[in-house]
Formats: sequence, structure tokens, C-alpha cells
Amino acid sequence: MELYALTVHEAQEMLRRGEISSVELTESVLERVAAVEEEVGAYISVQPELALQMAHFADERRAAGEDRPLLGIPLGIKDAIITQGVPTTAGSRILEGFVPPFDATTVAKLRMAGAVFIGKTNTDEFTMGSSTEYSAFHVTRNPWNLDRVPGGSSGGSAAATAAGEALATLGTDTGGSIRTPASFCGVVGLKPTYGRVSRYGAIAHGSSLDQIGPITKDVEDAAILLGCIAGHDPLDATTLDAPVPDYVAEIKRRSDLRGLKVGIPTEYFVKGMEAGVEAAIRAAIAKLAELGAKIMEVSLPHTQYGIPVYYIVAPAEASANLSRYDGVRYGLRRDGGDMWETFRQTREAGFGPEVKRRIMLGTYALSAGYYDAYYLKAQQVRTLLRRDFEEAFQKVDVLVSAAAPGIAFELGSKVNDPLQMYLIDVLTVTLNLGGVCGISVPCGFSEGMPVGLQIIGPALGESLILQTAYQYQQATEWHKQKPLLGE
Repeated sequence: MELYALTVHEAQEMLRRGEISSVELTESVLERVAAVEEEVGAYISVQPELALQMAHFADERRAAGEDRPLLGIPLGIKDAIITQGVPTTAGSRILEGFVPPFDATTVAKLRMAGAVFIGKTNTDEFTMGSSTEYSAFHVTRNPWNLDRVPGGSSGGSAAATAAGEALATLGTDTGGSIRTPASFCGVVGLKPTYGRVSRYGAIAHGSSLDQIGPITKDVEDAAILLGCIAGHDPLDATTLDAPVPDYVAEIKRRSDLRGLKVGIPTEYFVKGMEAGVEAAIRAAIAKLAELGAKIMEVSLPHTQYGIPVYYIVAPAEASANLSRYDGVRYGLRRDGGDMWETFRQTREAGFGPEVKRRIMLGTYALSAGYYDAYYLKAQQVRTLLRRDFEEAFQKVDVLVSAAAPGIAFELGSKVNDPLQMYLIDVLTVTLNLGGVCGISVPCGFSEGMPVGLQIIGPALGESLILQTAYQYQQATEWHKQKPLLGE
């Protein structure tokens, strides 16, 4: 096996035994990037010199007796997460050339854990999209079929993980942006509970919705990365001051799923779900039952309002967050003679069409004449969505559904139809609105493309969803299937 194809835990064992060095591992990943990146386009920028420098340092730390969870492991970081000294753009021209003077908390924690940074992965501009076609720089292609999208907005991270261009990556999830790409690319993607992971240094889209999480080759790797980045952060007042479990130990506590109550939300088998996707999900549910889980139907009655609520709340928060990009302090600047004209010209040149669309939607929803009718009403319905989850989790331990109603679609097929693009997230946005956690794991194929099983847990239920996903992966081989890219 090529070194770039290793999982994080496999590579870590080889590093601990002295069978490979971090430099050798990093060189293998960089060679893989050089071989396939032109086809895939997973990265906005690659930093080979920095990566090798960090790998040398990791080898020195290990030689000195250090042993940390990610020591010497090459990772990709979504370009919406601030990285000191490395250009960070959020996929937008308005931040082109911006080099942050500090690290996001998650990036600082990865450094402490010994990780090596390969580069910054592509994203829909300001994480607004479900296909990574809205990046201002280039589209990313799905490693399983280069004519199809990888999902979004963390499509670069998912594609890099699936293609072997990193052993694992970080993404962000505002309404499905980790889980949908993970489903489309046949990898594992975990959206933590809101507040479980610090948002400090994540370039804001929707501040009450955004979360950083791992995209990995298997569930054990997701547990490793989550353990490294989770925890309270004094720099982010929304982080939860709750102990961080040893997630790797937690996933191995079970030998089967006996006693686990699994809820199947009737509303999540939506009209229009592709037949191949539904068949794969039904088969996965049967496997969970075979492993001892008790399967029960449950109702989340306000699910139908998830998309309309999300596309009021998220654009409203984005409208407020993106007002900081004005050409005055950092990023792109277009001089317009006076202050207001400078603002107008800078934003006109710097923001892409999807970002402009969402800013206008959000500004309209927050305007004086419409605030109560739209934004306030959306927040009230959001409370009902949260209560749906609370009531369901009084009856069951976890919920399962598809991560997306279809497989990865062809490039260009939805990019000019915003409503069809928004509906891709119909099964994921409610988790962000409700503040609960979810993970997508590979569970089969439809028309030769991966399908993801979404396992949903209550707030701070990461151990439960990881245990469930781990037992499912131990009993199946789907996560071991790899695209034939470059062969």
C-alpha cells in the first residue's frame, strides 16, 4: 500500500514503530497531490515547503520521546479556517492574498497535536454552496467521477481525503457542508454539536450554525481528530464548558449494538429521494438491526420547514458577518473616490453571484418592514425544530437517515438553479438549526457513486454516533472502497 493511502491510525502506528518517518509519509502525500491535483482541484493552495518543514520537526519531536495523537500526520485545512502565515481566502476574491497573523483555535490545537499541513482546501465562496462550484478560483471534481461534483461547501476537503491528497482534513458545516461532501465522496464526515468545537478563526458564514469538524477515511480517524480539536475555548464564548471524552476509547467500548434504540424519521425519506440511495439506506438500517439495534419509526413533524427556515436564518447572519469586507482593513480594495463608493466597488468586484444573492436575501429578511414576518418567525420555527429533536431523543438514542437525497450530480447541472442547489441540504440543515451532532459514513453505491448514511445524535452525543458508526463500519466494507483515480 502507498503511504498516502493509510488511515491516520494506521500511519500513527507505523510512525510509533519506526517503520516510516513523517518526512516519508508527507513526501508520499505531496507526490500524490502532484499526480492527481490537476484533475481533482481539491486545493486552493499547497505548501510543500511548509509541510516538509513541519514533518522534519515532527520527526525530531518523536526522536526526543514525544508521542501526540497527530504527530507527523499530513492533513488538509479548509480555506475557511484561519491559518497563520498561509493565505486564507474562504474561496473569495475579496480575501485573495490575505495572510492571517494568527491561527484559528482548531489549527493551533492541530499544531499542538503534531499535525503536518499540506495546504488549504477548496470551498464554495464563504462556504455558501453545496457543490464547490461557487469557489472564486476553480471547481473541485469528485475523485469517483471527474464529471461530477464533490459536494459542498467542504468539497475540497472531502475530495482531498478520498483521493489520498491528505490522510484527513478539516471542514466546516453550516447546513451540511461536511456531511454532504463526505457522502458524495465516500468518506466519513462529522458535524459536532454546536459549541463542542471552537469557531474562533473560522471565517463566519452563519454564526449560530457554523461548526468545524473532521473529514476522514474511517470512523476511528474521525474520533482521533475530534478529540484533538474539541473543548472549551475562552476565545469563543459559544463553546461548551464540558469535558472532552476519549472518543477513541469510547468507540471501542461496544462489541455490538444490542440495546441501542435507533429512530428512523419518517419525514427524512423525502419525496424525490433517488431509488438507489433509498435502497442503500434501507440496507444499512437492516445491518444495524442485525448488529442488535432496536429500530423504531419516529416523527420530526416540523422537518418540512427546515430549508425555508435555514435560508432565512443563514443569509441574515451572513449579511451581518460579511459587512466587515469593505476594502478598508484587509483583502481586496477598489478605490471609488469616497468611502461609500469604495465599499460599493470593492464588494461588487470581490463577491461572487451566490454570495451577493444571499447577502440580499439576508438583508431583506432583517429590514425594518420584514424582520418580524421573516427573521423572527424563522427563529420561532427553529425552536420547534429543536424541540422535535429533544422529543425524539427521549424515545431513541440515535436517528438515522440518508445524508443526501441523491448521489453526486454532474458539474454544471444545478449551478444556475439556486433552489435545486438549496434542496441538496434538505436532510442536513435541521441538525445545524437544532444544534445537534451528526456523522455521514459510507453505506453503499448507486450508479457507481457513493452513498452516505447519516447518524444523528443529541447535543454532546458524539460518543454515541461514533460508536454506532464504528460498529457499522466494523461489519461492512464500504469505507474501504477507493476511487480508481490515477490508475
